[in-house]
Amino acid sequence: MRKITLSNGNTVEVECLSCALTSGLVEPDGGVILETEYFHAHQDVAYPIEGLVILALKRHIKCLDELTDDERLDYITTMTKIRKAQREILGIDYVYYFYNEDTTHHFHTWLVPRYDWMNEFGRSVESLRPVLLHARNHRNTDENHQKVMCSIKALKTALM
Repeated sequence: MRKITLSNGNTVEVECLSCALTSGLVEPDGGVILETEYFHAHQDVAYPIEGLVILALKRHIKCLDELTDDERLDYITTMTKIRKAQREILGIDYVYYFYNEDTTHHFHTWLVPRYDWMNEFGRSVESLRPVLLHARNHRNTDENHQKVMCSIKALKTALM
């Protein structure tokens, strides 16, 4: 079991955070953004950035090549819907897609929006870690939390 501190300050102890989220054991702030037969989309629970969506497979696997044909089709279709809503509803022009196989959780993709405040950290994949840490350490305010919650609500409404 691992102890994980969420951006809302709560701590959870789980073996796999993705399994806990997709099964409903852990509720992400704002709830589920979109759910399909195979995937569960939610606001990232660790980093308070508007529109930072995690798309997690419900089944516990580690690698992209383990997806079934039906999961692969649902994956790209769902990710495309989320990205379109990020652009049209939240005005997000650029997104970094991030997925790694050496995670302690199971298969999921981060859709990390790019905002002007992030420019001080650079404009490459190398800027992601400093951006995320800055968000966790300096954007964990009531005002920013309200913005994040509004973005969740807007995405949920758009993706119904």
